[in-house]
Amino acid sequence: MQIIKFNSINSTNSYLENLINKIHLEDFSAVVADYQSNGFGQYGTKWSSERGKNLLISIFKKNIQTDIKNQFYINMRVSLAVFMTLKSLEIPELSIKWPNDILYRNNKISGILIKLIIKNKSIQHAIIGIGINVNQNNFENLPNAISICNIINDTYDLNDLRNILMKKLSFYFNVKDSFELKVAYERALFRKNKSSEFVSQGKRNFLGIIEGVSDSGKLCVKIDGLSEKFDAKSIKMLY
Repeated sequence: MQIIKFNSINSTNSYLENLINKIHLEDFSAVVADYQSNGFGQYGTKWSSERGKNLLISIFKKNIQTDIKNQFYINMRVSLAVFMTLKSLEIPELSIKWPNDILYRNNKISGILIKLIIKNKSIQHAIIGIGINVNQNNFENLPNAISICNIINDTYDLNDLRNILMKKLSFYFNVKDSFELKVAYERALFRKNKSSEFVSQGKRNFLGIIEGVSDSGKLCVKIDGLSEKFDAKSIKMLY
């Protein structure tokens, strides 16, 4: 695989997206940076990171060739790869906060941003952006952020972590059984089967119990004994 490294870059995802139209890239080619001046996460949020302290990587997964209706299974594969990468470091109390934040207890240790390349309602390729907080100790104005260093009280080699992550990604993209993927993803879900507070897009607060996710990626929540499904933009969990 090809690894392209930068000391500083605007955005690894944006760079990779432009690059795939210019040169031939192998499967799982990656762009890595010590610092991103315009890194971003889900729904346009900024991804803030100290220079050289964290793993900032975008990976090109090519030739996926699956129907667009299966797009959430790509999210499951990536989420599980990051989750199991951190589990391999013997970090306890990890979970996946739907749809794809990785938490240690109630604190965010990793974020994922996936851009799909679609043609004729078929997913051809994916650009997978992953940020993992590794050796940063302080997160100004980010009270719910945490790093590997915060948890294990030691630094961790970024290259070693990248190598583990790439192996986990390769493994989960080769899992053929979609039911197995869904079971593993739901087993890791943050606050599954626990009463939790949510706020709707219309600013209505309510209590519900997370039951799992639908095949399309909607969150299944039991409210007053009835199951309802929500997409990622319609509700937010308060925790």
